[in-house]
Amino acid sequence: MIRMERSHVNPHVVLLPYPLQGHIKPMMSLAELLGSANFQVTFVNTNHNHDLLLRNTDITSFCNRFPNFQFRSIPSGLPANVIRSGLTAKDVFDAMKAMSKPAFRDLLISLGEETEQRQRPTCVIADGILCFLTLDVSEELQIPLLALRTHNASYSWIYFHLPKLIEDGHIPFLDENMDKPVAGIPGFENFLRNRDLPGTCRVKTSDDDYLLQFFIGETFAMTRASALILNTFEIEAPVVSLLGSHFTKIYTIGPLHKLRKSRMKDINSPSVSSSGILQKEDTSCMTWLNSQPPKSVLYVSFGSLVGLTREQMSELWHGLVNSGQRFLLVVRPDLILGEPGAGATPLAQNKGTEERNRFIVSWAPQEEVLAHPAVGGFLTHGGWNSTLEGIVAGVPMICWPQFSDQFVNSRCVSEVWKIGFDMKDTCDGSIIEKLVRDLMENKREEIMGSTDRVATMAHDAVNEGGSSYRNLDGLIEDIRLMARKI
Repeated sequence: MIRMERSHVNPHVVLLPYPLQGHIKPMMSLAELLGSANFQVTFVNTNHNHDLLLRNTDITSFCNRFPNFQFRSIPSGLPANVIRSGLTAKDVFDAMKAMSKPAFRDLLISLGEETEQRQRPTCVIADGILCFLTLDVSEELQIPLLALRTHNASYSWIYFHLPKLIEDGHIPFLDENMDKPVAGIPGFENFLRNRDLPGTCRVKTSDDDYLLQFFIGETFAMTRASALILNTFEIEAPVVSLLGSHFTKIYTIGPLHKLRKSRMKDINSPSVSSSGILQKEDTSCMTWLNSQPPKSVLYVSFGSLVGLTREQMSELWHGLVNSGQRFLLVVRPDLILGEPGAGATPLAQNKGTEERNRFIVSWAPQEEVLAHPAVGGFLTHGGWNSTLEGIVAGVPMICWPQFSDQFVNSRCVSEVWKIGFDMKDTCDGSIIEKLVRDLMENKREEIMGSTDRVATMAHDAVNEGGSSYRNLDGLIEDIRLMARKI
């Protein structure tokens, strides 16, 4: 009798993203997909991001669409008044280890008190770099843990091989030849250079570098999870196959933002959905785009976290202007390093820019911008969310990576998928000018063939019958099986 009752219980999934917008956004897409499958969903943010998310979401409409969805929060351990952009990753990890871990444990225990409205947690889906916070707790409470890696498959595969590169003396780099080929990473022998390795590898002493060792530890810790979920698709199929040597089960369900739209066509209005946006969007740029010729505008954005020096900003500006191309530029208030609020300075140049074929905003609705017929190119930092959004929109890219996985992504964009150009370790307006002209005019025809092909692969993956569509069905069914065993 009990088994019959349990077979009809809707699973309850608890999701915990790393507290940055680029991690929250894909996690929220997955949460909405699970909510649309009638799962009970608890989405857990830090208090700071919880407040920002609720401020930018129509909660009434959202909860009407997802009646089994609830937002909860835990402390990050950081002071409420601290400027987040000035923190190091070590600051965040240390604070979360001290305060977020016990708070998350207490939250899971409270959620485990089953009520008529909500079941006990069936499983936890946590960011792959939060294993230090979630693994011990989930094992203690006997709740299965699934790791969602918000970076691509290539990035994780490379991290599994960094200990050997350190052991062999390849890291830290002993010489200044950043173009030296990297050996010892299966599947990457022919195109990876020192400068393409993750940003944490650019250290003077590997033993003393906290982040390098921390991320290596988190990568191997992910193998203790019940499964790995990846926001990727067939373009990384060979690497996903290689990762199978470390994980018993892998679900590739990307691009998540497009899969969400494919599966949930009735909630594409922002008023009844949340894409994890923590900043207010300026939609005035859409009106400007409506007045531009097809494929004539270069969209320029460096995401929610990257900062540029004053020199880099100057070179970027002159390169864009001298290219003679129309452009839409996103300048966050904290974009210029060490100068809070300096982003307002370039914004002042926006007056009358309609006549000068350029437009500047502090934050843009990126998915809508990239999908606009007027947009023909994307100058990006090369973060994985932005890369996927460019791929889905069929827009070729110039990648100017600054840290983390961006170095790996940009090399894949240029040398593996051949859908753009890699501009890493460059700060030269004349190079920016040339690459913009190449992307928008001179080499456009040769690059659009592969860009269109990869975009088609992405759309096929998320449409009914596609690999990501099927893999999400598999994930949903496997979580239902977990619920029946509780």
